Amino acid sequence: MSEAPLRRFEDFEVGEEIDLGHRTVDHDEIVRFAAKWDPQPMHLDEAAGRASLGGGLIASGWHTAALFMRMACDTVLLRSASLGSPGIERLVWKAPLRPGDTLSARMRITDARASASRPDLGFLGCDVVMTNQRGEVVVTMTTTLMMGRGRTA
Repeated sequence: MSEAPLRRFEDFEVGEEIDLGHRTVDHDEIVRFAAKWDPQPMHLDEAAGRASLGGGLIASGWHTAALFMRMACDTVLLRSASLGSPGIERLVWKAPLRPGDTLSARMRITDARASASRPDLGFLGCDVVMTNQRGEVVVTMTTTLMMGRGRTA
């Protein structure tokens, strides 16, 4: 059985919406990530979280961004001719991610342009929205993906 061909730049359409799936986070995952990468009190301890603007234990925004990256890899990037990204133009944390929340993510292709200097490369503009199980927007992001162009034999 052969694997499906990788999606290339030409296979994406402006306006296309891509469901990146769902991911539930628990208390221990939030604390483990924070202990290693963002050890602020509101990410490590329930009481400190209650005393903060978050009103309880909340995940690091960088944890939420990392969850997006995993979801994007699982559904798009590892199944495409992805060549990385020149960066994120905008990343906004709109609501906290709490233990037990289930994130859903969608990515919309907003722009597609071929590289002027590299014929094998294209750029895809993307808007991302992540929501929780209550439909509240947790994160919005605008980013660019670099994709390989052209068909391979």
